[in-house]
Amino acid sequence: MSNKYGLMAIGNAIVDILATTTPDFIESQKEFGMLPGSMTLIDENRAANLYEMMGTTTEMSGGSAGNTMAAYASLGGQGAFIGKVANDQFGKVFAHDTRAIGVHFDTPALENGPATAQCLILVTPDAQRTMNTFLGASTRITAEDIDEDLIASSLITYLEGYLFDDDQAKAAFIKAAELVRKHGKKLALTLSDPFCVVRHREDFRKLVENHVDILFANEEEVKELVQIDDVEQAHKSIAGFCDTSVVTLGAKGSRIMSGEDVVLVQSIAPKQLVDTTGAGDSYAAGFLFGLTENKPLAECGRLGSLAASEVISHMGPRPITPLKDLI
Repeated sequence: MSNKYGLMAIGNAIVDILATTTPDFIESQKEFGMLPGSMTLIDENRAANLYEMMGTTTEMSGGSAGNTMAAYASLGGQGAFIGKVANDQFGKVFAHDTRAIGVHFDTPALENGPATAQCLILVTPDAQRTMNTFLGASTRITAEDIDEDLIASSLITYLEGYLFDDDQAKAAFIKAAELVRKHGKKLALTLSDPFCVVRHREDFRKLVENHVDILFANEEEVKELVQIDDVEQAHKSIAGFCDTSVVTLGAKGSRIMSGEDVVLVQSIAPKQLVDTTGAGDSYAAGFLFGLTENKPLAECGRLGSLAASEVISHMGPRPITPLKDLI
């Protein structure tokens, strides 16, 4: 089958709710598991209570892989997305937003069950984001939702590590990985969050060793995955398991390994640093866009840095300036 899409992502379909706050407020919520700069899973009641405390909010479609697809489309790529929403107002918003940016999305909505997922994101003055996620309907994705034709017609299938928090979704991942191999395509994975890696270290390692062609991680995630404190050594230890591995280093740029080759990429400073939500998602989009356009690894990394720089210059996890105009 010919490649209709450069990139197809499978992830949590989430509506983001963002607000600015103070470090003191984050500290005051410690008893609920809130830690600065991390992601905490919450239930529907906690989501409602936290929403009441957030004051003025900005609401937009998000989710890690969804953000990656938004940036990929903004770069000019043809993409598709699989994710579960409920048949409710937030679900309709997510579906509309995804299709409006040119990303194919037709996963059937959940008719009975929890509400569409929400991520309540608190941004402190240093631009750090602290996420509180009610996964809701997004966890109800199953192997039946994995569209073989979409995988067969996509150069790269991209998996979001956050989905590993549910056994049904994990089964969907494995099905997708097997279909990618069946059709001779490439599988990419982002580890998503250090705490996610802690929860699922062995399953992630099996997935990386047996299925993943392209791996994305930040410093803490890669160290957690292999239990090595030195980031370069940690990166080297996983490089043999996949064709290409990328470790993002924040303001220090990124480190790419392919075989024995190591490529160091500089970050691109934003006009102003406002909100780091979606930085890693956008970096992955730029990198994967470069790959699907047959660019050298250094250029893939530069495109990743460019996309990340745009998204951290404003509130929200998705580009507001067409990224293809910045290339």
